[in-house]
Amino acid sequence: MVVLPRVLNPRNVKSGDVRLLNKAFVQYERFFIGAGIYLILEKLKSVAYRNLFKKVFLIKQSHQLDIAVFTKALKWLQMEDIDTDETECLLANMIYEGKIKGYISHSHKKLVVSKKDAFPPLTA
Repeated sequence: MVVLPRVLNPRNVKSGDVRLLNKAFVQYERFFIGAGIYLILEKLKSVAYRNLFKKVFLIKQSHQLDIAVFTKALKWLQMEDIDTDETECLLANMIYEGKIKGYISHSHKKLVVSKKDAFPPLTA
């Protein structure tokens, strides 16, 4: 039986606190790899990003969102080295994986999400 370290709290995933997840990944990387769960836990990071982006969407209350707003949210979580291109890449992956319904308008540097169910429920 694998006992996960306390720093890997499900609340961090739900709240979109990628900073604390990254800290846990760095601190316990050897443990996670040794237990054979590192790649599974990497998927949690994707869910945390999705939840963070959903919060930004709920705060902004618009279906057209500047990508810079998402970059600012990530920088607020002390991800200082992130730029607009990397944020756009994260958003594109979320769209591809079906975690966000929408598209990226490169010419306007915006994420345009569906007016209905922009962040569909996650399935197993």
